[in-house]
Amino acid sequence: IIYKSQVLTIIKILVSLLFMQKNKGSVCRSPLGMSRGQILDEDISASSQWSDSTAAKYGRLDCEEGDGAWCPEIAGEPENINEFLQIDLRSLHFITLVGTQGRHAGGIGNEFAQTYKIKYSRDGSRWISWRNRQGKEVIEANRNAYDIVLKDLEPPIIARFIRFMPVIDHSMNVCMRVELYGCEWLDGLVSYNSPVGQQMTLNGQYIYLNDSVYDGAMSNSMTEGLGQLTDGMCGLDDFTHSHVYNVWPGYDYVGWTNESFSNGYVEIMFEFDRTRNFTTMKVHCNNMFSRRVKTFQKVVCYFRSESDWEATPISFSPVMDDVNPSARFVTVSLYNHMASAIKCQYYFSDIWMMFSEITFQSDTAMYNTTLSPPKTGPPIRDDPTHKVDDSNTRILIGCLVAIIFILVAIIVIILWRQVWQKMLEKVSRRMLDDELTASLSIQSETFTYNNNSPSSVPSEQETSSTYERIFPLGPDYQEPSRLVRKLPEFSQTSEDTGELQIVQEGVPHYAEADIVNLQGVTGGNTYAVPALTMDLLSGKDVAVEEFPRKLLTFKEKLGEGQFGEVHLCEAEGMQDFMDEDFSFDVIE
Repeated sequence: IIYKSQVLTIIKILVSLLFMQKNKGSVCRSPLGMSRGQILDEDISASSQWSDSTAAKYGRLDCEEGDGAWCPEIAGEPENINEFLQIDLRSLHFITLVGTQGRHAGGIGNEFAQTYKIKYSRDGSRWISWRNRQGKEVIEANRNAYDIVLKDLEPPIIARFIRFMPVIDHSMNVCMRVELYGCEWLDGLVSYNSPVGQQMTLNGQYIYLNDSVYDGAMSNSMTEGLGQLTDGMCGLDDFTHSHVYNVWPGYDYVGWTNESFSNGYVEIMFEFDRTRNFTTMKVHCNNMFSRRVKTFQKVVCYFRSESDWEATPISFSPVMDDVNPSARFVTVSLYNHMASAIKCQYYFSDIWMMFSEITFQSDTAMYNTTLSPPKTGPPIRDDPTHKVDDSNTRILIGCLVAIIFILVAIIVIILWRQVWQKMLEKVSRRMLDDELTASLSIQSETFTYNNNSPSSVPSEQETSSTYERIFPLGPDYQEPSRLVRKLPEFSQTSEDTGELQIVQEGVPHYAEADIVNLQGVTGGNTYAVPALTMDLLSGKDVAVEEFPRKLLTFKEKLGEGQFGEVHLCEAEGMQDFMDEDFSFDVIE
């Protein structure tokens, strides 16, 4: 049995997983200006062009100027083609998403790229091939010339220059329109140099703590590149788990053991795009102390603004936490030091030290603008980032939403069953028309009718209902018991004016049948009627006969009682059926 509280708890967990926003890329997804004109024509270039009307400046997503797209001139064999469309963003940007489109030209064109690669550069001289977290370079693109295909970049790209390079499997014309999505890279960090991550063995399982997406040189150390410490993704509390699917344990963290560092610290050097005024540094650390992993005990940072390192470093020692194992950001104040490079030494407080993200805050970055003012260009269209892409994220979200709906449906079914059971306990089953049997008992009453006078005077009577109520003893049915019948009392005082003498107000003109809906009675009759009544004067049992149903004419339904429905009927042939003790006296 699934209880409501347990199901609600599961739903809360799934919703928290669904809307967890620890990835910077989840909020850094604004279009950078290809489709809206913020990126100028002179910042768009290409390796070649088919004609002037298919130049690089026409490679803007969702725009139809010129012949409708950028189309390279393909003269050689496909394997020798290295055509590209290049975009200069004028400053470093954090790029999380790209969009591509073919050449439609109002239905005239039908050229598009089915696959492509991306290369990027932070300085314009060293170009790096983008690879996803599984090491794949080729990106699946369009299947027609008009649809916009969006692709998440995992890991994101930190760069100023971007090149789109269509991959051609056979001799064919390709055309592209593109857009970049992301935000400005305010940290200004262009590279970090550090020792390579190491490997941990935990309960017979290997935990790989290397920087798997580092885009610089790697040997015994990592140099001139960026990687997992700047990908915007913070690691989980349990370092053996990851935000990313189909990766190895420890993927989110870069970690080191103190056994490999005799001096007791790990040194990381950060280089920036220009001299900046630094205020703080934030380091996201794992603190799973039960597995000998803690935040750093102390950090010492040196600054370099020109060519030499400053002689006086700053030092900071965070408060150690041996109670809460959650991963956390440790904020280090840099006291507004001016520098273009920072070298920090992080001291071990336990056997292992693990970082997943390092960010810097500098006030000069606050005054940078993303791009030049927009020029007059194509009208603003709907943002395609609102469209659904075909990434793995969509599959994950769909699965979580489906699970939530299933759990909600289970709760609704449980509640509905509970309400329905309560209703069944209160309401008896309705009677079947073909099995209805009415029992009618008529008390001895005298009706006086005068043909000469329309007026009537009621006689006084001190009696109540002919039958006493049968109360149920069990939840399902009640065996009929002996009923006590009280003889009616009639008033003998009446005037000689010929007025009609009738029963006292409150006594019905028609005899009402107590119709009892009782389940479990043997035979074909589902209604049990009291078979005996007692004469109060003689103390003898008097049999109460059943009145034939065919002689009853249904008039109206009076309501529903404890044992079934109550109907008002008119009896036909009453005198032929009644005993001699009962009579109707009519005064003529």
